[in-house]
Amino acid sequence: MSRIAKYPVVLPKGVEPVISAGQIVVKGPLGTLSQALPDSVQVDLADNQLSFAAANETREANALSGTMRSLVNNMVVGVSTGFERRLNLVGVGFRAQIQGNDLKLQLGFSHDILHPIPEGIKIECPTQTEIVVKGADKQVVGQVAANIRAYRRPEPYKGKGVRYADERVIIKETKKK
Repeated sequence: MSRIAKYPVVLPKGVEPVISAGQIVVKGPLGTLSQALPDSVQVDLADNQLSFAAANETREANALSGTMRSLVNNMVVGVSTGFERRLNLVGVGFRAQIQGNDLKLQLGFSHDILHPIPEGIKIECPTQTEIVVKGADKQVVGQVAANIRAYRRPEPYKGKGVRYADERVIIKETKKK
């Protein structure tokens, strides 16, 4: 049995799972998320806990049971507390601001970048050089943050660019004569 799938997912107050044929839907205060369930994974709801087990003794079913447990746990955390990713802009004149349903980025190019904010994601700019991406779906929050970072990755000589708040950029030494 998968070591991850051994531990049940504890459901906090206000979170309700609905297990139907081939799908699990988790509803909570921050929204609703759904995930397809493979036939090789069994999900049981008992005592406000979801437990996962492999339906057969194959290696694939064992691996999928742990994967599904992690995905459903992320769904439960997402609809109850949510996920956030913080980005910092490092560079002279680098700015970010919310403009309607777009994120306006000034990253040293000759033009401003307008990044559309997807459905279910909330982006905040507490300061001009900070961006906070929030949402219930962990995968979408991470992808939106990665897309924003991809406009200008941190370069290795001065460290200028868009970086995650917890990211450490290793600065290279400049060329010596």
